[in-house]
Amino acid sequence: MKIITIVGARPQFVKAAVVSRALSKVSDIEELIVHTGQHHDANMSDVFFDEMEIPKPTFNLGIHGLGHGAMTGQMLEGLEAIYRDQKPDRVLVYGDTNSTLAGALAAAKMHIPVAHVEAGLRSFNMKMPEEINRILTDRISDLLFCPTQTAIDNLSKEGYPFAENKVILSGDVMQDAAMYYAQTSAAKSTIIEKLKLRDFVLCTLHRAENTDDLSRLKSIIDSLSEIHNAIPVVLPLHPRTQKIVKEAGFHLPFTVIDPVGYFDMIEMLKHCSLVMTDSGGLQKEAFFFSKHCITLRDETEWVELVQGGFNKLAGADFSKILLSFDEMRNKKSDFSVNLYGGGKSSEKIVNELH
Repeated sequence: MKIITIVGARPQFVKAAVVSRALSKVSDIEELIVHTGQHHDANMSDVFFDEMEIPKPTFNLGIHGLGHGAMTGQMLEGLEAIYRDQKPDRVLVYGDTNSTLAGALAAAKMHIPVAHVEAGLRSFNMKMPEEINRILTDRISDLLFCPTQTAIDNLSKEGYPFAENKVILSGDVMQDAAMYYAQTSAAKSTIIEKLKLRDFVLCTLHRAENTDDLSRLKSIIDSLSEIHNAIPVVLPLHPRTQKIVKEAGFHLPFTVIDPVGYFDMIEMLKHCSLVMTDSGGLQKEAFFFSKHCITLRDETEWVELVQGGFNKLAGADFSKILLSFDEMRNKKSDFSVNLYGGGKSSEKIVNELH
């Protein structure tokens, strides 16, 4: 059996790594990895693949830095040629990027079965390109691997499973990854000693809805500045957002650092007191490492974290963020509840694929 896995962003490589590790234990499955190039990441050097124990891509399309239409169109063209040449039995896609949609759509047009990992997630915000990608990818996939019961419920409300779909509660492969890499992250990261971090809030900020809206961005920065007076705030910030902040003349009195690698992020999650983020992945990773989270968005795909009291939606509202901080800072919760499969998701996925 030949499987082609499509990835285009660093988080997808991390997710694919744990599933690839499980696939490699099955003797009659051959996996080829295609990197679309969507997120051109200078940190994804040979060292990245070696340290993360990730198989290097067989193909790299090198498509990045384009608008949605051009990017998705070029990916469709490139992937179609690879599928035609390699004749896979199945295509495996992850998440909700343009690479996800292109990988699934090119396969569906060629009548190649598609498996979607992280199916059924919904923010119910159609202004997000990710929401469009995930809805369309789900509809043309035959195997829908849902990380949570909420995701299954979302699909059920939309009429799934149709005759051509199978919906599976697989758990979340990101928990598999977090548990696996947490064993070695301390030996591979020096960020805690380097920044002399002790009691601190870990914050990330990258969503266009926040960074491209200066009123939202200023409100978030003002709230982080206020929180920084009570506890140090550390913010790994993408150069693009740093540029926006500089051009707007916003003052950041807290600790701003360049984006960090996965091992550094795990160590920061282990040692921080609280997480504040607009990232979907980091909301879950906070939970994996028993940390409460304040989400700087108006909605989240991970509603079970909000329902369980592990996560608080604050949006970009100054007062709401500060109230959420006061509520979550010293909150006690039972993080032992199994929301995401307990690190067995990759095995479940491979069993269904085989």
